[in-house]
Parts: sequence; structure tokens; C-alpha cells
Amino acid sequence: MRLGAEDRELIARDVEAYLDHYQKRDLLRLLTAGSVDDGKSTLIGRLLYDTQAVYDDHMSAVERDSRKHGTTGTAADLALLTDGLRAEREQGITIDVAYRFFATSKRKFIIADTPGHEQYTRNMATGASTADLAVILVDARHGVLAQTRRHSFIASLLGIRHLVVAVNKMDLVGWSEQRFGEIRAEYADFAARLNVPDVHFIPLSALQGDNVVTKGAHTPWYHGPALLGYLEEVHIASDRNMIDLRFPVQFVNRPNLDFRGFAGTLASGVVRTGEEVMALPSGRRTKVARIVGPRGDLPEAFAGQAVTLCLADEIDVSRGDMLVHPRNLPSMERGLEAIVVWMHDAPLVEGRTYVVKCGTQTVSAEVAQVEYRFDVNTVHRAEPSRFDGRAGLGLNEIGRVVLETARPVLFDAYAKNRRTGCFVVIDRMTNVTVGAGMLVDRKPVRTESALRSRDAARSELPDRVRSRVTGGDRAAKLGHAPLTVWLTGLPRSGKTTVALLAEKMLADRGIAAAALDGVTLRFGLNRDLGYSADERAEATRRAAEAARLMNDAGLVVIASLVSPYRADRDAARRIVGDDRFVEAWAKAPLDVCEARDAALHPDGAGLYARARRGEVRSFTGVTAPYEEPEAPGLVLDTSARSAEECARAVVEAVVVRVSRPAV
Repeated sequence: MRLGAEDRELIARDVEAYLDHYQKRDLLRLLTAGSVDDGKSTLIGRLLYDTQAVYDDHMSAVERDSRKHGTTGTAADLALLTDGLRAEREQGITIDVAYRFFATSKRKFIIADTPGHEQYTRNMATGASTADLAVILVDARHGVLAQTRRHSFIASLLGIRHLVVAVNKMDLVGWSEQRFGEIRAEYADFAARLNVPDVHFIPLSALQGDNVVTKGAHTPWYHGPALLGYLEEVHIASDRNMIDLRFPVQFVNRPNLDFRGFAGTLASGVVRTGEEVMALPSGRRTKVARIVGPRGDLPEAFAGQAVTLCLADEIDVSRGDMLVHPRNLPSMERGLEAIVVWMHDAPLVEGRTYVVKCGTQTVSAEVAQVEYRFDVNTVHRAEPSRFDGRAGLGLNEIGRVVLETARPVLFDAYAKNRRTGCFVVIDRMTNVTVGAGMLVDRKPVRTESALRSRDAARSELPDRVRSRVTGGDRAAKLGHAPLTVWLTGLPRSGKTTVALLAEKMLADRGIAAAALDGVTLRFGLNRDLGYSADERAEATRRAAEAARLMNDAGLVVIASLVSPYRADRDAARRIVGDDRFVEAWAKAPLDVCEARDAALHPDGAGLYARARRGEVRSFTGVTAPYEEPEAPGLVLDTSARSAEECARAVVEAVVVRVSRPAV
């Protein structure tokens, strides 16, 4: 281990103090990836050797094996420090993921040396799942290859926010600054399509050691740090989620009658003694009485710490439950959207049931749909593979999948929380891990496919029953054409108030109009639906179908629904018909809507207040998203204009549209 003068002085003075200081050093998890023979194992071997992190007997074994296999002549082959399998040493490639540990005076490191062969893509994904940073090796002679792009894309999918592009074997291209610039430009063009905010380029030679641990003399044109210097200084603390308290309960710790605690590892956030927490899925509230760590009680615990929480009240909590802050709740859904990396020879196919393990939760899940797979070389979406006529994913393929679980799962989107947003897929018969997934924000992405399925089902039905009264006849009788104004916005944005006023104003003008309110629909047509993304999509679909029927009867419809997802509103437009659909946005900031709700319910019984307390799940604007319209036909600033003014704007827009001759 390479020690600085300060460390050596502290060891000589107080070993216990040094060990305590050592334990508190920041830990960086990184992986190396790239194509075959780019020098990944050699690079790690050089890091270990030059930081004096190799034992003498291990180095002697490497020197002996180097002479046996003859890969580097008489010199020691540093790649053998990580290639531990016999097959790896014989073939000169990496097959399994090799983990190595070393430290400097500034930071501790865990390195995962991942395979370069395409057939071992699943191994690379495994190594990337816990990494903070990825070192992507590029052979200076060959440049950016397909496997380079593949591993970079997987690293991006797995939430790695820092990439170091190590252009290796610069000695074999004469330390050419021009060649380094070409590779940098080519990779930067590809990386622009990835979700990676930090990409750093370093020219080096792992074999000779230039720019690995120390700066080399062969690249005077390169003014950045050596690889180790960069790894010691790169800032990763802000990458960790310290806001959302997520404590998945691993087991109930009951050593005697006087002690009952809930053991686990904090996935994210901070928990303190005395603060209020909520147990999910029950929703019961209590306070943290004690936080017990390995060495006794703690005043607080942070993400990554394994502790036991003792609660003030005797509430029912068991393995698979989660403790959270009442005003900061995870999602709880049975329908899951995920990016899945498939790791087994037997393919994933629609309709098959697996076991999904998400944190401490284990639940049965059916593959409801395979939306698409990724072409990882181009980062484009492609049609899913087909197996016996069913869509699916084959070995090493990556795709977006819809899962339906037997019971609700507590989770966060992987992009927000890597700990609570990941899962593994297990074969029910063999108990073998066959895939890994990353949960994404729940969106109604199935709208298009669901519409196609409904269209296919409709094709088997007789023709739609046609009225003997045409649309033209109705327009002539009523004196106007039909229209649907789809009024969307946050709760308490004023949608219903505006809709009811507009209905009355239109009726006063002799226009047959009807308000279609989302809350009213939930007392009847939508009374069987909840507030998950899928159920909201269905509620929107039913409302749109009702609006279409009312338009067919010649009426003007003012539909006021939150309808938070753009895809749902687009589907409503298709159902009603683009020629008689106007999207109107009741535009009001969240704080204005929340203040209105508080004014109506000063006792704290309003929906926003209840949602903040965790009593209402999937509440738009608080625990569920609202996607603002991108190009609405009408914008009503309900925070700056009165309800009457906004209603008059709706009426004016309606009159202009419905006065046209009916088609």
C-alpha cells in the first residue's frame, strides 16, 4: 500500500489512530471495461504494483506464471494479478469479474476487472451495478470499437455518472497527440447520446506505466492528472442519495424479551433518534427510539450503514417492509417498468413468471410485455427478439420490460435511487439468477401497444353501429358543431371551476354543452379505479370514450381531468378525433395549488396536506409526476386570471371552432 509521509508518521506515533483514520477514508468503487486486449487487466495490475498493494508471494507467483505462459517475455505480466482463473491465464483474456482492493493516503478503492468479450456482457453488467466510476479502455491503435460503445452504454444505463476514457497503448502509436485527439473526438460524439455528465480522457501506457500512477515524460502535450491522481480527487459524494430515507427491513432482531429491533442497511438518506418514520406498506407511524450500531447506540445513521432501529411503538414490521420519512414516500406499484439485462441461455419471454427480488422484498412477477430491446452498438431501440412467436430477450440482450407482480412492490426509480431501484430476476424452478433490472419512472408507455391490442380485438367485432342521424343533421338542428375541450392541470389549479362556468356561459349562448369532471366520473364510470399510472391511463381512456359519444350526439364537452401524462392525453385525442379536440392547460404553480387547498381545509384535511403526510399515495405534484402540455391549444393562467376570465377564454375558443360548417 502506497503511504504518504503523513500516514507513515501517524503509524509510527499511534497505530490505533491510523487505523481509525484509515477506516474513515472515502471509498471509490470503479470498474474497467472495454474491448478484448485493450489492456484492462494490465492497467489494474500496474495500479496495484505501483501503489505497493501486492504481496511478495503473490508477485512471485505472477513472475513464475509469466515465464510459463511467455506473454511478456522475461518481464512480469501484471495482468496475471487479476486474471485468476486457469482459463484466463491460458487464453490471455478475462472471463469472470475480478475484484481487487487497494488504498492510498487519500482514498480506498475497490476495482472490478470486467470481461471484454461480448459473450460475457452479463458479467460486465454485474461489475457495473455497484460502481461509482468506470474506466473505459481504448486501444490507441484501433480506436473506439463496438464493444467500447456497448460497455459505455451499459455503464450509462446502470447509473454510473463518471467515465474515464483511458486511451491505452499510446507507446504503440508513437505517443501521437493527433491520434489521441481523433479518439477523443470520436468517443465524445458517441458519449453525447449517453446520460453521463462527467467524461474525462487520459492518454497512457499500462505496460510502461506512463500516466497511470505518475505523469509520464512521453506526453508533454497532456496537461491533466495521471489516472490515479484523478481517481483520488474525483468528487462522488454528491452522487449518493442522502435525501430520501429508505430503510429496507432485513430481519426482526429479537434476542430476548427486552429487545425488539429491525435490522438492515440504509439504502439512502439519514435517520436520527427521535424523528418520525412511517412503516410501509402498512402506513403506520412511529418514532425512532434507538439506533444500534456494531459498537453501541448512535445518534444518527447514514446511507450504507448497517444498523438496527428500535421503534417507540409496537407496530407490525417484518422482512420486506420499509421505514421512510412520512413526507417522502417511495412508489408502491404492482405494475413495474424496468430495463432488464438478461443473463441466461433460456430467454425471457412474455407471459412467463419469475421471482423478482428487489432489496429485501421477494415477489412473484409475470412478464406482461417486452416493449423493445436496445441495439447497444447504436443506442437505438429495436423490436424485441422472438421466441416461439412471443416477444422476449435472449442472452446478454437488454430491453424495456413490463412486469406485473403478485403484490405491490416498494421502489424508487433507479435514476433517483440505485439501491431501491434495482432488482434481480430468479428462475422459479432452478433458483438461478437469470436477469437484472433497473426500475424506471412509471409511465403509461403501454398506451400505444394497448391501443394496437384493442384495435386488433375490435377487428374481430362486427362494424360499429351507425346512427341514422348524421353529424351534419345534428349540427344543423343544434346550430353548431361538436367539440371536446380537454382541460388538464394540477389538482386545485381551477379546472373544474372553469369548466362549470364555461358550461353555463355556453348554455346561455344556446350552445349544447356539458362538463365532464374527473372527480364526478370516479363516483360512477371510474369508481373501480385507483391512482396508479395504469389506472389513471384507463380513467383517461374511459373519459375520452365518453366525450367521443357525447360529441357524436352533437354536444360540446368540457372535460376537466388531471390526466397527468402526455401519452394519456395524446391517446384521448386519438379517441375523440383530432378535428374536434382542443387541449387546454389550467396553468398554476404547485405552491399556488397547495395554498388554495390549505385555505379550503385549514384543519389540515386537504389532499395536499394528506399527501405530504403520506396518507395519500400517488398524488399528482407531490408523490406522482405531472407532465405539462408541450403545445396546448389553449393556456389558461389560473394563478393570474380569475376563473370567469379563463372561462370566457374557453367560450371564445369554442365559439370559433363550433361555428364552422359541420363536415
